[in-house]
Amino acid sequence: MDSPTATLIGILQDRVASLRAAGDLGEALHAANAALEKAQQSLGPHLDSIDAFATTLEIRGDLHRELGNHEAARDDYRQAIDQLEDRPDRLAQVGRLHAGLGAAYDGLGREDKAGEQWHKAIEYFEKHEPPLMLDIAAMANNLGFLYKAGGDLDAAETHFLRALEITHSQLGQENEQTATVSSNLGALYQAAGFHEQSREMHMIALETRRNLLGEEHPDTAQSHNNLALALLNTGDRSWARRHFEKALAGFEALGPEYAADLEAVASNYCDFLREEGESQLAEVIAGRVSEALGQTAEVC
Repeated sequence: MDSPTATLIGILQDRVASLRAAGDLGEALHAANAALEKAQQSLGPHLDSIDAFATTLEIRGDLHRELGNHEAARDDYRQAIDQLEDRPDRLAQVGRLHAGLGAAYDGLGREDKAGEQWHKAIEYFEKHEPPLMLDIAAMANNLGFLYKAGGDLDAAETHFLRALEITHSQLGQENEQTATVSSNLGALYQAAGFHEQSREMHMIALETRRNLLGEEHPDTAQSHNNLALALLNTGDRSWARRHFEKALAGFEALGPEYAADLEAVASNYCDFLREEGESQLAEVIAGRVSEALGQTAEVC
């Protein structure tokens, strides 16, 4: 590929990134289409032209996925993989492409295909020298969700634990990714009936999120709600109440963008209050949340 063509493709790729960052996804797609047209026109047997073509396909595939065009994303990722899969020098990129293809299949409701692709992504990330451990952790976390949704809780635990081991060793406990995996494990253990383990994982996630993100963050508010539910299962009802209140206050402060989260927390808290014989307070909470959401119907 000649230098002027490579420069133009690079300029268009940079434009896609800039437009995506600005939230102008429609215009970013036009730029991605232009970059891909130029890369395809220049496609030949030389590796630099193949690399430019595959990379531009990956960029457009990511953009299609962000726009919810999962079939188009799937096709772009497949075509890019076909260009690169026998290239030992492109292991990281092929791993990313399989990861993206898995996400596209997940968006299409093809969980079986998504799992296959995420396993393949792990294989490529493991072959890389050195292994791309945080990418492996991300895929393991995805697989944990997939197996949990399918009811295979043992397999889900295996993948979540691998993700936790990696994030904890690579990033430490005081990290958002580690806290996220801890929270995911807490939800899994709650579903499996391991309530003490669920409580501890949610406690760890909350402590980390409080330290890193503060109390006025949606992840922290969600952790308060998760921990409250776990505490109910271990008999700590007064402590659960305090965390329900913090979750409710957190989502109320975050505004209408988090209306669905606020409604879910309010429902959990109202159920708890009614079980405690405090139906009148539950109605007050329901009315308060309905007003915050701009609804006339009862929230919980």
